[in-house]
Amino acid sequence: MSAEATNPDAQSRRRGLPRIDLRRLGRAALLGPTSRDRLPDAIGHVAEAHRAHHPDADLAVLRRAYVLAETSHRGQFRKSGEPYITHPLAVTLILAELGAETTTLTASLLHDTVEDTEVTLDQVRAEFGEEVTYLVDGVTKLEKVDYGAAAEPETFRKMLVATGNDVRVMSIKLADRLHNMRTLGVMRPEKQARIAKVTRDVLIPLAERLGVQALKTELEDLVFAILHPEEYERTRALIAANSGTEDPLTTIADGVRAVLREAGISAEVLIRPRHFVSVHRVQLKRGELRGTDFGRLLVLVAEDADCYAVLGELHTCFTPVISEFKDFIAAPKFNLYQSLHTAVASSDGAVAEVLIRTHQMHKVAEAGVVALGNPYAGGGPGDGVDPAADEREDPTRPGWLSRLLDWQQSAPDPDTFWSSLREELAQDREITVFGADGRTLGLPAGASCVDAAYAQYGEAAHGCIGARVNGRLATLSTVLSDGDTVQPLLAQDAASGPSPDWLDHARTPAARIAITGWLTAHPEGVKVPAAAPRPQVSVTADRRSAANAVTDLPDATVRLAGCCTPVPPDAVTGFAVRGGAVTVHREECPAVARMTALGRARVGVRWGDTAACRVTLVAEAFGRPRLLADLTEAIATAGAAIVSATVEPPSEQRVRHTYTLQLADAAELPALMRVMRDVAGVYDVSRAQHPAAAG
Repeated sequence: MSAEATNPDAQSRRRGLPRIDLRRLGRAALLGPTSRDRLPDAIGHVAEAHRAHHPDADLAVLRRAYVLAETSHRGQFRKSGEPYITHPLAVTLILAELGAETTTLTASLLHDTVEDTEVTLDQVRAEFGEEVTYLVDGVTKLEKVDYGAAAEPETFRKMLVATGNDVRVMSIKLADRLHNMRTLGVMRPEKQARIAKVTRDVLIPLAERLGVQALKTELEDLVFAILHPEEYERTRALIAANSGTEDPLTTIADGVRAVLREAGISAEVLIRPRHFVSVHRVQLKRGELRGTDFGRLLVLVAEDADCYAVLGELHTCFTPVISEFKDFIAAPKFNLYQSLHTAVASSDGAVAEVLIRTHQMHKVAEAGVVALGNPYAGGGPGDGVDPAADEREDPTRPGWLSRLLDWQQSAPDPDTFWSSLREELAQDREITVFGADGRTLGLPAGASCVDAAYAQYGEAAHGCIGARVNGRLATLSTVLSDGDTVQPLLAQDAASGPSPDWLDHARTPAARIAITGWLTAHPEGVKVPAAAPRPQVSVTADRRSAANAVTDLPDATVRLAGCCTPVPPDAVTGFAVRGGAVTVHREECPAVARMTALGRARVGVRWGDTAACRVTLVAEAFGRPRLLADLTEAIATAGAAIVSATVEPPSEQRVRHTYTLQLADAAELPALMRVMRDVAGVYDVSRAQHPAAAG
């Protein structure tokens, strides 16, 4: 398969491409007319593309970098037979077209010199300074002779750590991979497939997160052609067949221009063809494709307010497809992307998807972080300035990249890092949740309370026993939604540890690595998981009557109702039951209302002089080892006698303990309930509000 055959952009595209076309950076533009015995002076193409974005750029440093790269790579050839210098030149031209600043282009020209030639980092530092050296070092691969099979994952780890300080490192790597993918046809098929899979699993998601759509879409098409050649050929044939027909989007675009012109809105309306993978996805979603499915309309305006003005005119003059509307201006994607998405139907029923954005939004949508230039307001990592002290302009650093940099330090080996990295990058959506203190936390969609606990507390989350989500108690398995407020609850017991079940709910590598590490270090903990089911346990002690209530019926046996367990000084009432007994209830007990409705006569009840009482308390807790022992110890310490105790089997990591207790003085009840609530894992203690066992 030739390089051209793997490049979908080599196929003829329909007319009407956007003015900023970043996807057709072919080799012909790089090389130009040359003689057989002379290397092409492609630095001129780079300079021209660079000046288009940075008219005042100083090109002297680029010329010096080109001379060093050309002389150091002289005599080296690519597998295609081309002089090796064509590769760094092509990578640099890609970045120049995207609008990268001079420092990035300088490092791009030199990105393979330290790895493949005799040039050292010290030489680069002496000639071009610390900033360029940092970028070159960031993209330099680790030696396979030193790292063996771990060379590739450890190289990516090194690049990601460097990217954490300067995203331009990954910009160069993405452009490098794009040019290599364009020329992958000279490789063996099995090597093509291996490189394409790594590109699919790692590089394309990174391009998506960095917002570099121009690189991401072409990489997707190149991977599609290699890994799914039959589907690619069918998609190519569909696009080729459609290119020979009249484009229905042209008519709709003319209508949109007329509407906006009449409304006095200055806008540029373009037809934006879908790339191959996008067409394939639409076909899978809709089955038979319509003529308008092969592209979308792009409306470019000057100001944010104009975007909404355009939206209003389109929804007024055309029939809107409301289900297709998305506002990524008010709520930008986590990768910088901003745009209004909608779809409208013309009078003949043709439906067109429309993207509305400003020219600046379009530049960022295509180039992502490359359009931001230096990610520091006050200087780069090589300027002697502490990067952490600078105000970051790069909005990707606090989110997914920060999480990645945190958990990669805990990855015990390259294989764990590599698999965890792929899992992390497979999460294509993010949510934002809030801590109880108001701090924001970025998590992948589908994250649970387990992930939030480890994101907030690190290894201290091993002692997590539950959480409050939006103020309500929730299990650790609860999946969080965008905007939730989450407060993990930690046990006081330092010996507490995670259950193996937590791995079923953890979505972030940070949580999974931490949990797995603890379980490996504490194999005994696996045998007694925190939420392991326990059989119902009953402990029965002295069951002497403790009813110190006096009724208006002389000689009647008095029983305190188990459903509400009244104690002095509760307001109480009584009802006569079989056997001449009187059952005493609290006035607010639901049973009182039911028996009154049935016409049952009340019996007057008052408390006697005895302060002793019997009460049934229900303790709600998150399951953990030694909980029953700690609760009974707390009750005994408070001076209460346990008449009976029942422990229900756990449900979703929660367990209920019911205690019937004898107190010497009813006034001690509030203090007893506070002592029980202070036991680690207990989140509520209340008086019984359900029928109790007869006693």
